[in-house]
Amino acid sequence: MMEFSSRARHLRLAGDRREPYPHSLQFYQEPPTESISLVEFESFAVDRLRLLKVVENLGVSYVKSGDVYKTKLEAELRRLKFPYRALAEDDYDARRKDHISHFILRLAYCQSEELRRWFLQQEMDLFRYRFHELTDGLRQKFLDHVNLSFEAISEDLKNELANELYMSTPGLSMTKVKEQMFYKVGLSDAVDLFRARRVFIKDGFAFVPVKDIDAIVLNNYRKNLSKALALTARSLPSIQSDERLQPLLNHLSHSYVGPDYSVQKNTGKIALEHIDALSVKSFPLCMRQLHKALRENHHLRHGGRMQYGLFLKGIGLTLEQALEFWKKEFIKGKVDADKFDKGYAYSIRHNYGKEGKRTDYTPYSCMKIIMSNPPSQGDYHGCPFRHSDPELLKQKLQSYKVPPSGVTQILELVKGMHYQLACQKYFELTHDVDDIGFSLNHPNQYFAESQRILSGGREVKKEPNHLGNSQQKINSQESMNSNSTPTTSNMTTDAELEGLEAYFTED
Repeated sequence: MMEFSSRARHLRLAGDRREPYPHSLQFYQEPPTESISLVEFESFAVDRLRLLKVVENLGVSYVKSGDVYKTKLEAELRRLKFPYRALAEDDYDARRKDHISHFILRLAYCQSEELRRWFLQQEMDLFRYRFHELTDGLRQKFLDHVNLSFEAISEDLKNELANELYMSTPGLSMTKVKEQMFYKVGLSDAVDLFRARRVFIKDGFAFVPVKDIDAIVLNNYRKNLSKALALTARSLPSIQSDERLQPLLNHLSHSYVGPDYSVQKNTGKIALEHIDALSVKSFPLCMRQLHKALRENHHLRHGGRMQYGLFLKGIGLTLEQALEFWKKEFIKGKVDADKFDKGYAYSIRHNYGKEGKRTDYTPYSCMKIIMSNPPSQGDYHGCPFRHSDPELLKQKLQSYKVPPSGVTQILELVKGMHYQLACQKYFELTHDVDDIGFSLNHPNQYFAESQRILSGGREVKKEPNHLGNSQQKINSQESMNSNSTPTTSNMTTDAELEGLEAYFTED
């Protein structure tokens, strides 16, 4: 547990021992055991946030196994002085920074489910890249270091088992079998491969190619980090009682969630009679789908009402407007005015923080929509790029006058599980721009950017150096061989980070 001394302006991490880091890659199983100054605390924390921000941007914009992704991520690791090549044995300072900064952010990002999910995903992507960069020898050393008893088999044994390995490992030619390294793994660690009949079994062991050992190691890392985040969250009460530490951690965690769109400058400036037109011009496909279903059916189920209602709140509808909007539509269907007032009106007031616990609910981010509460039969909420049948999605895009070439591009992105990039491509095609110049992570961000473009108040700019045109990115990469996981809001700028740095320097 962390102890914080405001008098000494030092953060104390229990214990007082220093040990060298034997590997540039780690599972972060042991917390730091030294005292660090607040200057280092600030520097390490902000730099890791910068790094994870880049990991997030690259992950949503490039195929993670591609050369461009790897090149740009290595460049950022170099710039921020984190370990970037496991070949370097004289990078003690970088390894120390990597270790301590991970634990600082673990404290900051254990405080809610969404924060934990975001942190876990970025750390997983960072670990995946760094594990892939290990040489065969260093990979074996690392596996031994983290007590994963995966032993690389000898060339003689591999040649002896070549036919069995070839027959039992889909996707590998005999030439690939002879080129790849195989590991001898206990069945308990290879159960998924065994169930899928994708691995050779002999004498109670699975013989796993290096391409699949990655997935097993990553799964171990995910389980360890998920458990660690949950345990850290349980210690929050003692951390929150520290008047100096808790504000620091709150600033860190809020720096990368991005705008929550709970308070809008244009509150009350959206006229109800304009919503139909806005849904065509400036709503993301998920909200356009919900609006259309509401107009046609005069009803939405709870999931749809929550997703769409909070979005409308975020674009500026007041509570009074929301009550009028939903009531007018529902009484066109099977709900009379009295039933609406007694039942549905309460949940609308609840969303605006006027009922129950008085929580002022915020609009859903892309990540929340994609990752939670998938729609069932009769539902219209969710992400159309994630949850729609590809053929139905194709028909919908065609009905919205998306050109055939654009439909093909979007469906290719969906096939590769690049759901947010598919939405970005939809934005570009419906707004006639080549590159939207930002990473799309929130339906209300989509609406705000659309309104800026349509009002002539925003010049479409290119992404910063580490980002480029989304279609060029995908076309220049090979097919994706691992899940592309959606991300949370991605809008924090360098200026905001500078503001965070300024906060740390205040007395």
